[in-house]
Amino acid sequence: MRVSAALPDFPWDTLAAAKTLASAHPDGIVDLSIGTPVDPTPELGQRALAAAGDSPGYPQTAGTPQLGAAIAAYLAGRWGAEGITAAATLPVIGTKELVAWLPTLLGLNQDDLVVVPRTAYPTYLVGARLAGCRSRAVDDLAELGDQRPTMVWLNSPSNPTGEVLSAPVLAERVRDARARGAVVVSDECYGEFGWEAEPTSVLHPDVCGGDHTGLLALHSLSKRSNLAGYRAGFVAGDPVLVEELLAVRKHAGMIVPRPVQEAMTVLLADSAHVDEQRRRYQGRRKVLRPALTAAGFRIEHSEAGLYLWATRDEHGRASVDHLARYGILAAPGDFYGEAAASYVRLALTAPDERIAAAAARLS
Repeated sequence: MRVSAALPDFPWDTLAAAKTLASAHPDGIVDLSIGTPVDPTPELGQRALAAAGDSPGYPQTAGTPQLGAAIAAYLAGRWGAEGITAAATLPVIGTKELVAWLPTLLGLNQDDLVVVPRTAYPTYLVGARLAGCRSRAVDDLAELGDQRPTMVWLNSPSNPTGEVLSAPVLAERVRDARARGAVVVSDECYGEFGWEAEPTSVLHPDVCGGDHTGLLALHSLSKRSNLAGYRAGFVAGDPVLVEELLAVRKHAGMIVPRPVQEAMTVLLADSAHVDEQRRRYQGRRKVLRPALTAAGFRIEHSEAGLYLWATRDEHGRASVDHLARYGILAAPGDFYGEAAASYVRLALTAPDERIAAAAARLS
């Protein structure tokens, strides 16, 4: 049996023709289709990685005690998560890996229902398919009738839309999921970049009432610290669920390399580099957003995160082709579900010069 047969086509493979068209622009392509960081990894992290380069032994799946303490301190200090201990945290090999394997790691199967947002990061559904689960794309669990999901995904700030769910909305969704007996998994990987709204963690007492039972929060250093190449993230929350994940990951050999753990430890304790990166993205946003609106696009949501969610009230693929004629490559909304088909997502993860080039072409 081929596992890949149960999976959708890899979305970005469908952009080959548009990429060829955009690449033909005399001034070269401006690739805004994917959110891969382009700015330097902070020297603080590079030095920690290099200092731990002599690592002949196997690292700890649970992470070093110092890393566990750093994660707990970060969640408490930055996100107001009360009562998180190192034992309730677990480093992962990039959060995409965890998103894709989480249903499997928690033992879900064909009898289980996974709920994802109506407009959502496609790997949530990939994870459900890998585990053989059923899935539904809804924002309001009332749409499920009397169905009882096993896992409910939340994503704030949203990828792709940049929508931020307020603490009261998050609290309501957590209550609804708990009433149905579901585990709630909150993808918070873009939380450091709020522009017009301040993101809230599902682990904040205003959301969960100080009780982390049945809750998991995912965080990444890819965007926060330009660490995508290191594959560095973590999950935290319900200590019982984290312990189960740790037990399975030990058997599966899912271990973050020790040098990466050391880099994570020092970067989680530092906010200066995050502030610097936030200023970079904010500057690019101020250049690209008005250029898009002047060119006939309407920006929706986008109050946080690293993307602009735009539409011309046509199919997103038509907008992709339109932008490609200007040498700009965007991601079509249908990557993220049927409800998003009339949108495109444009990333701010391009050098200042390329963002400026895109803005100049659009004007």
